[in-house]
Amino acid sequence: MSCLQKTLSPGDNLSSSSKQVEYHFTAKQDVQVCSMVTTEKFLITGMVGEIVGWNWKSIKSSTNPRLDWEIQIPTPKDALEKPDVNSLIFDKTKGLLYAGCGDDKIYVFNLESRQLLRTMEGHEDFVHCLHNLGNILASASEDGLVKLWDLRQKEPTKSIQPHLKQEVARPALGKWVGTVALSEDWLLCGGGPRLSLWHLRTLDVTTAFNLDDNGIHVAMFYDDRVMAGGASPHFYHLNYSGDVYAQVPSSSTTIYSAVYQELPHKV
Repeated sequence: MSCLQKTLSPGDNLSSSSKQVEYHFTAKQDVQVCSMVTTEKFLITGMVGEIVGWNWKSIKSSTNPRLDWEIQIPTPKDALEKPDVNSLIFDKTKGLLYAGCGDDKIYVFNLESRQLLRTMEGHEDFVHCLHNLGNILASASEDGLVKLWDLRQKEPTKSIQPHLKQEVARPALGKWVGTVALSEDWLLCGGGPRLSLWHLRTLDVTTAFNLDDNGIHVAMFYDDRVMAGGASPHFYHLNYSGDVYAQVPSSSTTIYSAVYQELPHKV
């Protein structure tokens, strides 16, 4: 965890302390953490073939917090590998947990009961990222597609292919889309193609962000700003026109996931 307040309002300089990790723990030994999402009660992590929940009270009171619950991702009996849980989002109003996985599918769970409610199919390769706004779910995939789903229907309703747009295409990095985010009027996505801002109704590109990266893995809206990171030495804070407000150095070669907490400000 690092300080979000200093990332969003950095002033002239970032102190060395703002660049340091304040707390960490081992989720599971020798198992990768593929994704994260937070609720008021739980820190939820997507692993390989499973989703696990950690109670925030346990995290705050111990350097070795207790695992609270687990959800196993459905896997065919003849499968050689379990799918990575690449993306997690939580719909607080409906109590639903969405998981985008490495088997090209999206799973919808009731968080309270941990029961699987729905399996969404339509991508032809790994699902890297999910984001929802009301009844609209956006999914980004290795297949180069961003799909928009009306959750009241069974099939996706619209899709875009960023790698086919000259202003955002980067053929050397591939067509995969690693991240997507929605606001009332905008869609934000990036991956092999540049981080880009699209008008949600017309699905036209408005801004192609010129960042120092070799692939975008995480991007989000914060008020009227954008935060993004990936295979880059920095985590970025930008406006919709592409101006950089802050670029925070990262100790990692690649940032795959980020969450923020507003009270107190953390990211």
